[in-house]
Amino acid sequence: MDLTIDHVTVAGRNLDALSTAFSDGELPAEYGGTHSNGATHMSIVGFRDGSYIELVSTVDLSTPSPWWHDPIYGDGGPCAWAIDVEDIDEASETLRDRGIAVEGPIDYERERADGTLVEWELSFLGDEADPGATLPFLISDRTPRELRVQPTGDLASSPITGVESVVLAVPDLETASERFQTAFDLDSPSREFLDHFDADAAVFTDAPVILVTPNGDGWLADRLEQFGPRPVAYLLGADTNSEVGLDVVKTEPFAGHTLDWVRPTEPIGRPYLGILPDQ
Repeated sequence: MDLTIDHVTVAGRNLDALSTAFSDGELPAEYGGTHSNGATHMSIVGFRDGSYIELVSTVDLSTPSPWWHDPIYGDGGPCAWAIDVEDIDEASETLRDRGIAVEGPIDYERERADGTLVEWELSFLGDEADPGATLPFLISDRTPRELRVQPTGDLASSPITGVESVVLAVPDLETASERFQTAFDLDSPSREFLDHFDADAAVFTDAPVILVTPNGDGWLADRLEQFGPRPVAYLLGADTNSEVGLDVVKTEPFAGHTLDWVRPTEPIGRPYLGILPDQ
């Protein structure tokens, strides 16, 4: 199964503030509308490869969110990811055959600000309360994809290509690695230590995911305790030797690459977007 990232999600209490932070950071966000659950709404930061960052919050902060409640109300930032599949029925059955619990496919929709109805199908993997917290959820469009996402602002011509990889915090590397290998028929990951997270890591060469577990106490351990296993960072691809025009917070070696951590840092107060130039 080809693991192509469809989108990643950033959650917070205030969608307007989150969208402004991204737009001010040269990652223009456009309002995408309200989900069919009536509780959550979202903005999109769309890239030229078709992937995107979904910014999500609740329409009314007095209303519980059916998905990602804790990251939304706790300003948790990175919280979920999804992969695009051409045949969601076939992909769902393949995963069931590999012993992975699958709920779906299920039809979903949202109404854009211009009144256009966007429809898609989702399948949820594993027994997690939140979709895409560790194993990604599957998504397949029912209406044309360009209705759901297009490059936002000037990102159509930006050196940034799209979302390349997801960094997931997990309590146990061995258990999580085996789960991914079983679900997606992956090779064994390499093991590294990543200074940025003060964490031991499992790096897959045949999947866009890096697993990290904290090396003792610290912010990553605190985050795991507060929000459970879920994404802690997203890595964006970029054309080689190009100036991406973003505000770089820190540059450091990262899993065999040189990585620029960039703004925005909202809502968690630390960088979680990395730029990974093509090698």
